[in-house]
Amino acid sequence: MNRRRLAPLALTVLLAGCGIPTDNSPRPVQPPRGPLQSAAPADATAPAGRAVETLCLVRDNWIVPVVRRADDPPSVAEHLRHLLAGPTGTERDSSLTTALPGAVNAAGVTVTGMQALVTVDAPADDAGRSDEVLAFGQIVCTLTSRGDVTTVAFLRDGRALGVPRADGSLSVAPLTRADYAPLIVDR
Repeated sequence: MNRRRLAPLALTVLLAGCGIPTDNSPRPVQPPRGPLQSAAPADATAPAGRAVETLCLVRDNWIVPVVRRADDPPSVAEHLRHLLAGPTGTERDSSLTTALPGAVNAAGVTVTGMQALVTVDAPADDAGRSDEVLAFGQIVCTLTSRGDVTTVAFLRDGRALGVPRADGSLSVAPLTRADYAPLIVDR
């Protein structure tokens, strides 16, 4: 037999024997033994569900993304409300806190395209706080963790609000997670 004819035949035989066998019908599969563990500690008061919600909380002056689960994905407004409500008991037991109370009083959020526009009320005292960077960073990092939000801008009294970024500069432009990247750490 000619080598030219033999090579494709040998290749066909070789490839036919390298596949995964198929079944004629579905067959039951046994789940792995033991409970499946997530990287985050479970909270007995938090609902388990198929939807993932990332909230950015604070520990030791660092922004820490925390994953919570829910039955349904929250709307952008619900996501912001969950962040403003602060950490759960289990999260507090893990030394997680929030910089939001007193630093940023978010009143609402709307989404246009892929940009969230957060309206904030004036703080009770306009003296400024050292944790404003963390507070605004929490909001930006939380909302941009969603697939439908890429930037976040802030308004006060209908006008663009200058917001501190991680580098200390103020920005009235829409912000992204990258503006706070130096402050974000894993759990």
